[in-house]
Amino acid sequence: MASRPFRDLTHDTSAHISGEQKQPGVDANRVLEFVCIRCGASAPADVTIDSRGCARCQGTAPANLRPVYAVPQPDPLAGAKGSSSLWRFAHMLPCGAEEAVSLGEGLTPLLAAPRIGAFLGVPDLAIKDEGRNPTWSHKDRFSTIAVSVARARGAKIVATASSGNAGASLAAYAARAGLKCVVTTFAGSAGAMLAQIRKYGATVLPLVSKMDRWSLLEQAAARYDWFIASPYHGPVVGSHPLGIEGYKTIAYEIVEQSDGTAPDWCVLPVCYGDALSGVWAGFCELFAQGSITRLPRLVAAEVHGSLSDALASGADALSERKMLFDSLAVSIGTPRSTFQALKALRESGGHAVPVSNHGLIAMQERLARDEGIFAELASVTPLIAIATLKDQGVIAATDRVVAVVTASGLKDLDRSAGSNEHDRIFRTTDDAWRWLDDSGLDLAS
Repeated sequence: MASRPFRDLTHDTSAHISGEQKQPGVDANRVLEFVCIRCGASAPADVTIDSRGCARCQGTAPANLRPVYAVPQPDPLAGAKGSSSLWRFAHMLPCGAEEAVSLGEGLTPLLAAPRIGAFLGVPDLAIKDEGRNPTWSHKDRFSTIAVSVARARGAKIVATASSGNAGASLAAYAARAGLKCVVTTFAGSAGAMLAQIRKYGATVLPLVSKMDRWSLLEQAAARYDWFIASPYHGPVVGSHPLGIEGYKTIAYEIVEQSDGTAPDWCVLPVCYGDALSGVWAGFCELFAQGSITRLPRLVAAEVHGSLSDALASGADALSERKMLFDSLAVSIGTPRSTFQALKALRESGGHAVPVSNHGLIAMQERLARDEGIFAELASVTPLIAIATLKDQGVIAATDRVVAVVTASGLKDLDRSAGSNEHDRIFRTTDDAWRWLDDSGLDLAS
């Protein structure tokens, strides 16, 4: 993998990116331009990000953009300052720490997980617990950047299409910044997350059609210049490329917390691949600066298999898969992922593993019981993917594996918590002791 540099794009200044309108915002001293992650077509730093990605690639294989920094980026770890948030890596991000809208995000623990690791057949397993972020999901790494950029640009309203985590996160950071927030969503979103969004003061607009969520956001951007953080065109290329930069810090922290080494495998739940793409960018920056001597291989735990199909076919354009079941992992239940996710998997020599509902709640409960980590249902799909690849002989028992748990299990309790036959109220302590005696619990241990 050392022979595959991250910045392997052909820089074609004659090409152009979609978005003819210009708008102020990104610090020109930091971001020089945007380029397409697939063909290298360039656009100025103040181009409108309209979620269509690269104009040249739209008709063949829609692809997202990435920022190119005006000054060569230094060693991410060597330049880290003593902030108590991910903004200690501000020198690697598209706006400065002085512009940051922060709630103390990042610096989440990397926890050894020997019991669940032994169960999966990979004893050297660690969990990067992103549920410890301020709104209890990894989306805070995106939102802190996106809202910081939006406020610096003078936006008054930020908006997103979200099934839960992204909306809750954006709402919290908008509140912190003194901005208004609108979240478009759909029927079936987890109730706890919708309640969380509303508690932050955001306006929630549930729509019957998922496509109507996007139409509304497109109209809002055109009419009122709202800052839209999420995709609102299809096929999806990914979220706002500046927000995705925040996910690089997951890779920085994993290496810091691992005494300067990268794992053999890094496994994430994947919908449109924002986090996967950002984490891969972070590892590649560390490798380019000599902070790590090798790159990890990535694994995408997906639901309906679009990435698996694309890896097998060699195509850049992902096909929409038929949704054969309603996934309990609602936050990653898309029928089609993105080129940015596919690119990260290909460059890392990675894999995509489709995960069904089978065993999902049982794995969630085992992780909680064995390691004290209560994860959202989507966040335990990496553990099932690890077990699958271990059984196939792809992941070895001696490999060091990091699974990224992206959100807390409190997020979708209405999906994961069934009726508990043992929930009962005891009238007296004698009743409680009789029940304990009959329960099979070793009371003396």
